[in-house]
Amino acid sequence: MLATLSGDVCLLFGLALLLLPLLAVELSRPRDGVWGAIVLLLGLVLVTSSDRLRGAPMLAVLCGGLLVSRLSAEVGQARWRALGEDEQARLRSVDHWLTGLRQLGTAAGGLSEGLGGIAKQLKPAGKSGVSGKKWVRPESVDTTQAEPSPMPEPSPEPTSSEGED
Repeated sequence: MLATLSGDVCLLFGLALLLLPLLAVELSRPRDGVWGAIVLLLGLVLVTSSDRLRGAPMLAVLCGGLLVSRLSAEVGQARWRALGEDEQARLRSVDHWLTGLRQLGTAAGGLSEGLGGIAKQLKPAGKSGVSGKKWVRPESVDTTQAEPSPMPEPSPEPTSSEGED
């Protein structure tokens, strides 16, 4: 339970660290993407291997998580203090974050359109086995030229009472 919870926190923190260059350029650094991917990997391992982490390994993971979170808080505070007053005021405004989210949505839309264009190029031009037509078997040559004749009625069997004694 604790491993799953800490894994979920790591997944959220890693995603936030990956999106930091897109949302808050002032606070981001060049290697933030690499560290975000590492934290995402840690979160994935914690979530998928939560049944194996019992006892001492879980205590080690918990202590490591506390150390990493303390270091992250120190780094975040140092980055915040390195900003100027106008940059800090801009980051505190709601308009800045809404603009960043709109730009992120636009970038995601452009990415989906690009992937859709690639998928259309990879798809063959013809339809892939689906058509609106019904399959009709061609009739054989014999039945199309000759008209169907009605089936002859069976003849009654001769009675054997006349000639037999």
